[in-house]
Amino acid sequence: MSQGGSAQAVEEKSTVRAVDRALDVLLCFAEAPEWSLTEIASRVSLHKSTVHRMLASLERKGFVRKNPATEKYRIGYRILELSAYLAQSDEPAVILLPEMERLRDQLGETVTLYVRDGLERIRIQAVHSHQAIRRVAPLGARMPLYVGASSKVLVAFAEPDIRELVLNDASWPPSVDKAAFVRQLEEIRRDGFATSVEEREQGAAAVAAPVFDRSGRLAAALSVSGPSNRFTLDVMRKHAPVIIEAANRMGTMLR
Repeated sequence: MSQGGSAQAVEEKSTVRAVDRALDVLLCFAEAPEWSLTEIASRVSLHKSTVHRMLASLERKGFVRKNPATEKYRIGYRILELSAYLAQSDEPAVILLPEMERLRDQLGETVTLYVRDGLERIRIQAVHSHQAIRRVAPLGARMPLYVGASSKVLVAFAEPDIRELVLNDASWPPSVDKAAFVRQLEEIRRDGFATSVEEREQGAAAVAAPVFDRSGRLAAALSVSGPSNRFTLDVMRKHAPVIIEAANRMGTMLR
């Protein structure tokens, strides 16, 4: 490689690294609404001077803003501009919302939509129950794929290579019996739904079914959840056919 080509490659690599770091800074705001410069630097493992320059650039572009009262940073209004286009898109979180509200009104519990993102699942839409005691599901939350009804659905109906990646993930906790998990996946593929009782969160229970798009590809997991003392295993199994029917109806709405 020529000296000029080598210099260009180094510059491109440096630019990509800077973008990665800036995105890491922005992703901090998915975990908490407000961060100090020191907190962000510690979270992303970068020098404060480097983070300060990134925040200054992000602030100029409107992606973050500083709270004068606390000297901490918050997400900027430019993010709202970008999210406005999401509401006009063909994303499942937008298209399936009316059907999720209909299911919530029918069953009286919180309805949530999850998709797989790498070796995690992420909550992309939620419709909360109107009951006084209810599950509250914040959007954007990430969870592992080895626990919970939605996780098991996303693994059970995924492509075989995805299942292998999940089962061979180095972060798989020793406390979760892998052989039992595999047996559960077989039952879920047979029954068409998954249940969980206090697997991830004490006092919570959920039942989930797969949402397939028109090509037959797994698009999301549709979950209904509630307090485990009200949303018992018998109740979840009773509701399962209704949830599967709703998931099938939602699948016809996706491209």
